[in-house]
Amino acid sequence: MLASLGTLPELARQLSGLGGCTHPVRLDGHRTEYAVDTTTGEVGRVLHHLDSAALPAGNLLVRCNNRRATRCAACAEVYRRDTYHLITAGLRGGKGTPEQVGAHPRVFATFTAPSFGPVHNRPSSGRPCRCGIRHDDTDPALGTPLTPDTYDYEAAVLWNAHAGALWRRFSIYLRREVAKLAGLTQRAFRDHARISFAKVAEYQKRGAVHFHAVIRLDGPEGGDTSPPAWATAELLSDAIHAAATAARVSGPTVDGRAHNFTFGRQLDVRPIRSSDFDDGQELTERAVAAYIAKYATKGAETATGTLDRPIRFVAELAQARITDHARRMIRTAWTLGARPELADLRLRAWAHMLGFRGHFSTKSRRYSTTLGALRDARAEWRRAQALAANETDPDTTLVLAHWVYAGTGLTDAEAWLAETLEPAPGTEGEPTHG
Repeated sequence: MLASLGTLPELARQLSGLGGCTHPVRLDGHRTEYAVDTTTGEVGRVLHHLDSAALPAGNLLVRCNNRRATRCAACAEVYRRDTYHLITAGLRGGKGTPEQVGAHPRVFATFTAPSFGPVHNRPSSGRPCRCGIRHDDTDPALGTPLTPDTYDYEAAVLWNAHAGALWRRFSIYLRREVAKLAGLTQRAFRDHARISFAKVAEYQKRGAVHFHAVIRLDGPEGGDTSPPAWATAELLSDAIHAAATAARVSGPTVDGRAHNFTFGRQLDVRPIRSSDFDDGQELTERAVAAYIAKYATKGAETATGTLDRPIRFVAELAQARITDHARRMIRTAWTLGARPELADLRLRAWAHMLGFRGHFSTKSRRYSTTLGALRDARAEWRRAQALAANETDPDTTLVLAHWVYAGTGLTDAEAWLAETLEPAPGTEGEPTHG
């Protein structure tokens, strides 16, 4: 029908501008650009007018910008690339971060959750799992409890809910430990050095969150200043081990049982080297940035087979195609979420995330650029391309716009057509510059 109405080419152009986004936001409204006399300030003729009703799709379609690869692969890829640039800027410099950060002590650290009961695994020694089987990488049993009825689901969900607070406590202790090893008071430490970091959360197959972090030791003004002579990757690693061991968060008491949360015993801290070609012997900047960026687009559903969106009723689990382990984690979060004393944890709203409600990627202020700055740079590049094509001077135009939400997603016909299209140039999430 679209072809018979002659709107197919126009619709194809509109869809290609989404850069492959499969769940765009639909907006109703209009946007008008007016010429402005720079001498008198008088508003003159209309330069351009856009009305959503006149568009082939009947709405203005904008990218959903969802970071989850399971929800929108195209937008998640943009998020992954932005995260890669953010991490790389903090390791090598660029995008407003001085190049000298590449010479500062940097480590890559992985923080795990404690045990909540034995699970099926693949021992690094090559021995069979405790169940007697050598599981391969794709075995769905990996990460599931050996004895589900004795697995501590309550503690597992509550640990996820407090993981963000535990990281914040660790970051406070880390500054104390670095100061102690340097022979400084905490107050004096601020005048000598600063700790910067970027981290990403990842779910283990058992459904527990763990953190991967780049941690850097700078001078007192961050990456712009050199760290003192005593600042080494070895000292930073020792401080991280001490802080991770000391960090503890007091949790709620449930039915007379008090919960306290710490990191697991499996803590991996390795220095980051500068070389790109290492014959597999060193952990490089490029490898670290790629590794962290990969996990920035994954949620609990990727590792544990759980849901990738919230539930409104627990009865939805009966029809959900998820693992039994994920179902029990979600049901536990839902049950705990009904307790008034746990209301601040919002466990029902985050049951699909197995209790974790923190940001998947975070960084300290001085680590490097921000995701917002990268998005702004990309938008500015696109505006420059549009201005070059339209030969419109932004200093002499007035823009008036009004948009309202009209829904999400594509119709079946639009989705079919979108699958056949290549993204329009400049909409694929190209690397930003500057």
